[in-house]
Amino acid sequence: MVVAGGGIGGIAAALALRVAGHPVMVLEKSAQFGEIGAGIQLGPNAFHALKTLGVADEALANAVYIDRLVMMDGVSGDEIAAIPVDEPFRRWFKNPYAVIHRADLHASLLGRCRSDAGVQLLANHEVAGFTQQAGGVEVRTVSGETFQAAALIGADGIRSRVRESLIGDGAPRISGHVCYRAVLPIEQMPESLQLNAAVLWAGPKTHFVHYPLRGWKLFNIVATFHSTKDTAEQLNAPGSVEELMSHFGHLPPVPRSVLERSEGWRRWVLGDRDPVANWTHGPVTLLGDAAHPTLQYFAQGACMALEDAVCLLDELKRRPEDFAGAFLSYQTKRITRTARIVLSSRAIGQYFYHPEGVERLVRNQMLGEKTPEDFYRSLDWIYGYGRDHAA
Repeated sequence: MVVAGGGIGGIAAALALRVAGHPVMVLEKSAQFGEIGAGIQLGPNAFHALKTLGVADEALANAVYIDRLVMMDGVSGDEIAAIPVDEPFRRWFKNPYAVIHRADLHASLLGRCRSDAGVQLLANHEVAGFTQQAGGVEVRTVSGETFQAAALIGADGIRSRVRESLIGDGAPRISGHVCYRAVLPIEQMPESLQLNAAVLWAGPKTHFVHYPLRGWKLFNIVATFHSTKDTAEQLNAPGSVEELMSHFGHLPPVPRSVLERSEGWRRWVLGDRDPVANWTHGPVTLLGDAAHPTLQYFAQGACMALEDAVCLLDELKRRPEDFAGAFLSYQTKRITRTARIVLSSRAIGQYFYHPEGVERLVRNQMLGEKTPEDFYRSLDWIYGYGRDHAA
């Protein structure tokens, strides 16, 4: 089988296929296998998936297990709400909440693939398209090479070539939101903000997040703002401190100083896609951002890809040689859940992260009245997924 794309989703898919007993070839367009970006958040549903894939110990070796998710008012500096993710949360969802460097998670999954003779990893091989034929699929690369496979999984991101062949829905939907990412050495982080928490400062049409990484050596810094001039998707471009700070003048001095002292900013123009009712045709299907790219407001992009891989594993176990049937059943089980994540992420970005005026006051009151149990119940549809599945 062939997997197009060697990011977290593609590598997780390769591991799932190996657990199901299939040899795998992973074709990655970049010159080497790796991940761009810095920190990501892993909810309990991601832990369930990693355990089922049998890679939890190595994948989480460099994770930081935080105690709270905190929302601060980026105008007043007051705490709006906090969700404890300590022992009561862990008992509720049967797993913890953690943050990790994206490269650390990817490297651990990749290491498992490299140690498996049944996985072939080919960099500098961008999939251009495919042709279905009797008995499988012929996969074509941009360089003109072809590979014969029993099935193809497109895990090649938001601008997936496999998706374009399957669905043909054009370019991603640009949100008008710009995201700046950097890491800050812990010694440069204000002492009052060195918290074992993922902290979000919510402001008018802006927010920024910080949390510790890599054994408290670094803090991940992510700042997002609305922009009316950005109409094309952009990934990992150099950022401008002047542009960034022009959107965050409302912040109180201490959190504003975090943005002022961070360096090496990388800039993304964020996009997603409208959910679709079908991403499978015969022995070809999509996974992760290729199938259901989402905005980052639920911190579920990587988690959804890991869940996809586990669902694929389940269906391939039920239908070991019926790839078309397994893929269709996998799609049926994932469509509604992933679409809910995509649509809900858009909504909370607007109504919970970025409101201003009276809407901001309403947000503060609504969230401030919730108890930890209220939050747990409202998040159960996300974090409780797979609770009784993991090995």
